[in-house]
Amino acid sequence: MTLRPALTCSAARSRGSWPRRTTAPHGDYGVAMTSLSLAELTSDLLPALVRLPPAVGEKSSVAPVVYSIAEAYVTPSAWPRAILSDGDVVGFVMANWDPDNEIHEFRGGLWRLNVAEASKGRGVGRFAVEQVAAEARSRGYEQMTVLWEQGADGPEEFYLKLGFVKAGEIFGERVGVLTL
Repeated sequence: MTLRPALTCSAARSRGSWPRRTTAPHGDYGVAMTSLSLAELTSDLLPALVRLPPAVGEKSSVAPVVYSIAEAYVTPSAWPRAILSDGDVVGFVMANWDPDNEIHEFRGGLWRLNVAEASKGRGVGRFAVEQVAAEARSRGYEQMTVLWEQGADGPEEFYLKLGFVKAGEIFGERVGVLTL
């Protein structure tokens, strides 16, 4: 199995369409998740991270977290982070910072985003993308990319709502670009 980035990003903050929120909103479900944060991976977080969906072998548009962690281990430019709410793991995000990559879409952006089922729809994914965008800006990137599998249950609508613009395809996946 060849692992490719599930996501890469570019942000529209310069156009004013990218919110500057650093904490998650109350969301449509009325559940406050006001203390969202990103954390480097530790052995203490690992058990909860590998339980995030999808399970190994489960059909999904994103790789299981355990595959992403393995990929990060052998990819020096990978930037894996746990998404925490009040100290509990609610998701996983992995970006890549490789400005000299021969494949433009892999130079900087979001590679993976996994959110716990109970936390979906509560601003966790948006928070993670905003934090990756902030990191990209701090590294001097002017855009981020994200790749996703097309399909009825795919993340296309989510990324388009966040301001990504469809910018073609690569490796059979849609490319989204967000100007930072």
